[in-house]
Amino acid sequence: MEPPTAPTVPRPKSPTRPEVPITTTPPVKRERRWSVVALCVVLAVLCGLGAAAAVTSASDRKQVLAVARDVPAGQALTAADLTVAEVSADEALTPVPAADKADVIGKRPAVDLRKGGLLTTSQLGAGTGLGDDQQQVGVQIKRGQAPAGTLAPGDKVLAVSTPAQGDEQDSKDDGPPSTIEAAVVSVSRPDASGTVVVNLAVATTDGPTLATRAAMGRIALVREPRSN
Repeated sequence: MEPPTAPTVPRPKSPTRPEVPITTTPPVKRERRWSVVALCVVLAVLCGLGAAAAVTSASDRKQVLAVARDVPAGQALTAADLTVAEVSADEALTPVPAADKADVIGKRPAVDLRKGGLLTTSQLGAGTGLGDDQQQVGVQIKRGQAPAGTLAPGDKVLAVSTPAQGDEQDSKDDGPPSTIEAAVVSVSRPDASGTVVVNLAVATTDGPTLATRAAMGRIALVREPRSN
């Protein structure tokens, strides 16, 4: 007699696994930003050009002499009249190098020098440029003995002899005053009393006479009309 068969117990079902698609993620490619690279290259080139230009500009500049204050023609230059300026090299300009300052001191310009201008070799002649072939006499002029503030180098003047103090004059008997033709070489800056020294160029025959009258304070100046 066969033993009874045990009942078959059904096996429990395993939980259903969701179907997940198998995918592969490709590696992320780094985009090369060519515009940024190009910009960096351009900036580097510009910086290099700027540095080169700065070096070139600095090497092309030189120190020259400039006028520190107004100087009339014929007046000897002093150290206070000059200053040093730095300018770009230019073949069209002929400024005096700053290294030549000691050689320039004492020279007399042939033209008026204006503050702020460069001192050029053409402004400095062998002499004053005025009356170099004549005698020169310094005349001290007080207020009222010359036109105020109008005398300039190159002006033609008459050095008029004035009467000595205490002399009595009779207008009926006296003729015209004695005069000497002269040219203004330079005019000094007025002192506290307004007195100036005017350097006059005169003929060699008139120098001693003018010097004698000037020493006695018996000279007044009359400016001749200027030519147009």
